[in-house]
Order: sequence, then C-alpha cells, then structure tokens
Amino acid sequence: MENLSRRKALSLGVALGLVGVATPQAWGSPGSAAKAAAGTGPEWIWDDAADPLMASMLQKGHVPAINTAWASWVDNNDPLPSGLPPEFAAYLRQVNRLPSWADPAKLTRAADFNRRRDTYLFMLYGLGSGIMSTVIPREAKSVYWSAGGADMQDRAAKTFTFGYDLSELGAFTPTGQFVVTANKTRVVHAAVRQLLPQSPHWRAVADETIPISAADILVTFHSLGTYVHRKLLDWRIPYPAADQEAFLHSWQVAVHLLGVPYEHIPKTWAEAEAQSARVLTPILTPSTEGIELAEDLLGLTAQIDLGVTRGFLNEFVRYVLSDQVGDWLGLRRDYAAAALVRTAWPAFVLFREGLSPVMPGTFYMFDQFIRALAMLFLNKGSSGTTTPITIPTGNRPT
Repeated sequence: MENLSRRKALSLGVALGLVGVATPQAWGSPGSAAKAAAGTGPEWIWDDAADPLMASMLQKGHVPAINTAWASWVDNNDPLPSGLPPEFAAYLRQVNRLPSWADPAKLTRAADFNRRRDTYLFMLYGLGSGIMSTVIPREAKSVYWSAGGADMQDRAAKTFTFGYDLSELGAFTPTGQFVVTANKTRVVHAAVRQLLPQSPHWRAVADETIPISAADILVTFHSLGTYVHRKLLDWRIPYPAADQEAFLHSWQVAVHLLGVPYEHIPKTWAEAEAQSARVLTPILTPSTEGIELAEDLLGLTAQIDLGVTRGFLNEFVRYVLSDQVGDWLGLRRDYAAAALVRTAWPAFVLFREGLSPVMPGTFYMFDQFIRALAMLFLNKGSSGTTTPITIPTGNRPT
C-alpha cells in the first residue's frame, strides 16, 4: 500500500478504456489547469488525505466500528458520532464542509432546477447514465469485482443515494444530506483503492493497478452531469442559462467533495463537453462484466410491474444511448416498442413542457413508469429517507 497516491486506477468511470491510454493533452482544456505534464494530471491524482487514513483503518480492523458509529450520521448538521477512531474523526472534521468557492445562491437554484426537471433526471440518470456505466470497461470491472458487485440491488441503491441526495431540495444546507453522503462515498473510494488490488479476479482483467483516480471521477461526472446536460438540450427542454450554470455548479461542488482538486474540474459546460468527447466517448466498449451488470440493472427495473415490458426498457436504453450500446449489451430488439418510444416520448416531453396542447395517448404509461422508477430507486428499495453507506472490508466473494 506504499506510495498509493502515485499508483494508477479507477472504478466509477474511466478516463481511459481498453482502447487506449489517456494523455495529459486529453485532459487539458483552455479553462483549467489540467494541461499539466505527464505525472501531474488528474489521471495521476488519487486522495492524499483519505487513502492513507483508510489503509490504517483497514489494517487496524476499525472499519466495522466505523460503520456502526456513523450509521446515525445522516444530515449535514448532524454532530460527528461518538465511537469513531480519533484520527478518523479528525479527518471528517476537516473535510465535512463546503468549499469556500461554493455559491449558496447557485446551489439553491440547482435544487429547484432538479425539482422542476426530476421527470427527465429519473429517466436519464437511471436508464441512461446507469447503463452507460456498464460500457465503461474499467468501471464495470471494478464494480463487478468489488464487494458491491455481488448484490446489485444494494449497490444500485447506494449509487442512486448519491444522485438523489445531490438532487434533493436543500441538499447542501445544514438540514440536507449530500455533504455527509459525499464524504462517506469518498471514504468508501479510499477503501476500495486498498482492497480491489488484492482481488486476483480483478487483477486478471484490469489494465490498471488500483481504482478511482481523479480522472476516473471526472469521467463519471461526464457520464452523469455532462450527459444529462446535453440530453436536455437535445430534447429542447426549456433550460435557461441560469439553470445550466446552477446545475453545473452543483456538480462542481459534488466532484470536489469527492476529492478532485478544484483546478481539474471543468469551469463551463463547453469545457465539460469538449473534455467528455475526448475522454469518455472514445472509450465506451462492452466487457463480460459490463454485460452481466447491465442485465442485473435492467432486471431491477423490471421489478416494476406496470405492464411495461422488458422490450420497452431495452428500446428506451437504445433511444437514450444508441443502438450500438444496445447491441454491445445484447438487448433484444422490440420494434413495436421502439416505434412507441421514438414517437411518443418526444410528444410526452412537449406536452409536459406546455409546448403542445395534445396529450399523447401514452402519457399515463410514461408518467406511471417514471413514478415507479422513482419509487424503486429513490426509496432505495426499503427506505424513503436514506440508504446506509458502509465501508467494505473485502471484495466480491468468489
């Protein structure tokens, strides 16, 4: 575990895939300091604060006690729980706050934007970004072989907690939950960096040494925030400049809370889209692990019994990602559902936005499906308030 902060990796989203190696030029952009020389860009940055701490916590066997102690630590203004190792509590006191550059007015507007656009966010995060993650090879392999890969419903619930808490009204306020959620997630990442390289199964398929660099987290941001931003524009949903700026700012703060240095975070959507085109789009490709994860995830959604067939799910994924991604994942075609999605969804959007007086005949089906999707993931299967985030102590059981 020595020199961990200089070793290479990923899990949430890859800066590189099996198709090549990212370069400092790929990350460099006119509006950031990411033009650094080899060895100093985000692909060479991990977490100098959390990584050595979690190496110590795992080695000393403190993780079960931490998981027990911080279960009651949920809201941003909750006091740190008792029972934490002193060095772990000291770390949380340092990081459990918003950065000085966070703009409360923008974060408030972002929360309102999320409320007004939740219909589309549910669909795009769940069936767009969620399935896209399975064709990011390093992410898919890291997720599959980590402890969470053995129980995808629980893993999906915990992953969705991050996006849900970010989208919540008051997410960054004292009574919100996102700052705590982000700090718990950051610690989990640090633990995974220690644990996953110990898995012979992961090492057999991985093309990196250890997971979750700053570059990887930025790629995940592109598969979520940048992707949703572009889809809202493509669907011609009213999306004023102030909403766009606020939505970006909420993601900037979120990514920073995960440990990405400010200078490497895109400062504009133009910069984010250009970076995404360089470091995300070219590396999308299927893997054995990703295909299985996609089937697991779509199987979770199929628990919603509203007369919506699996063919509809497959075709909606193809609609929001592409037929190529659908073919990679082996999603069986349903041409009747495809015609329905590609004609009725745009009509649904127009009616929802008040741009068409004609209610599509499929309005009820879409509306109920979105509500059910929200119930499944926003309630995290069991709780409507929070999903416990626990630090792993091992990898996927063989």
